[in-house]
Amino acid sequence: MTGLADIKQRIAAAARAAGRNPGEIALVAVSKVQPAERIEAVLAAGHRVFGENRVQEAISRWPALRERYGDVELHLVGPLQTNKARQAAELFDVIGALDRPKLARKLAEVFAATGRALPCYIQVNTGEEPQKAGILPAGADAFITECREAHGLPVAGLMCLPPVGDDPAPPFALLKQIAERNGVTGLSMGMSDDFEIAIAYGATVVRVGSALFGARDYGP
Repeated sequence: MTGLADIKQRIAAAARAAGRNPGEIALVAVSKVQPAERIEAVLAAGHRVFGENRVQEAISRWPALRERYGDVELHLVGPLQTNKARQAAELFDVIGALDRPKLARKLAEVFAATGRALPCYIQVNTGEEPQKAGILPAGADAFITECREAHGLPVAGLMCLPPVGDDPAPPFALLKQIAERNGVTGLSMGMSDDFEIAIAYGATVVRVGSALFGARDYGP
């Protein structure tokens, strides 16, 4: 698939420009609201790491696709309601937006009950935007410690969504600083419009949707 090949080439070029190994960077193909034929084209091209924003949408499509294509790694990249935590733990392989203490407590409970302790990425609200989810930077260190020590959650990394329209470099740099001082190795940052900048700042996971699949049609 041309889109997939192009994105992979751009990831590799950005990694080399930053003096990094392209193999260090995972591409999550964000398939939310995408038609089945586009998703299957990417699967047929050999890609196996996908991201969904909503539990219900993922439930409606991925069990059948996994039966056909096998070893898919599925990331929940959108917000998670606590009442859907168990469903998420049973379907997904990575929780990509752990954004509040209540969810951390619930995930710990669900992981213990299901025996599936999924890697978690903590969402940091790097722009301190009141309308956006995530832990504020000033509270990130304490929340990382709480997740690890109080709840025993496997903190795989940090995630951020820079303010729309702003230069994404400062938020990416801030997330990297928080990760480094807490011994966190994963950085999930960078989407269709800015993943190359994110790679320059150390991203280990980039989440690409429309640049890979084409523009989403949200309907009327």
